[in-house]
Amino acid sequence: MLARREHSRFELTNKLERIGGDLDELPGLLDEFEAKNWLSDRRFAQSYVADHRAREGAIKLAHALRQRGVAESLIGEALESLNERGDGELKRAREVWRKKYGVEPGTAQERARQMRFLLGRGFSMETIRHVFRQDDE
Repeated sequence: MLARREHSRFELTNKLERIGGDLDELPGLLDEFEAKNWLSDRRFAQSYVADHRAREGAIKLAHALRQRGVAESLIGEALESLNERGDGELKRAREVWRKKYGVEPGTAQERARQMRFLLGRGFSMETIRHVFRQDDE
């Protein structure tokens, strides 16, 4: 499983529990994997954010990492790395919007629909408002 992609400890535990076997040895085995650096929640969080940053906002990324059992401190580190790369939230939101729509909404109803789309992708309302402001271009 670890050869295919990174997993969080929580994810790997759940997968191995479903397979069955001697569950008493599982914590020790996972500790050994972490000691050998085969399993790392930090590396998983960085990898997950890198794979999903082009289409999801920070809110959705953080939620997905929490669902996979990653600690808040590691989530913060992974999301900070987005800004360090110059891959800011506003820039990413504009790119997601541009790929989906590309033209300014003509009506209030269309604008609301486009805003809901970005909300669903995990961008904050503040970021979404900036996407639709002309003076920020």
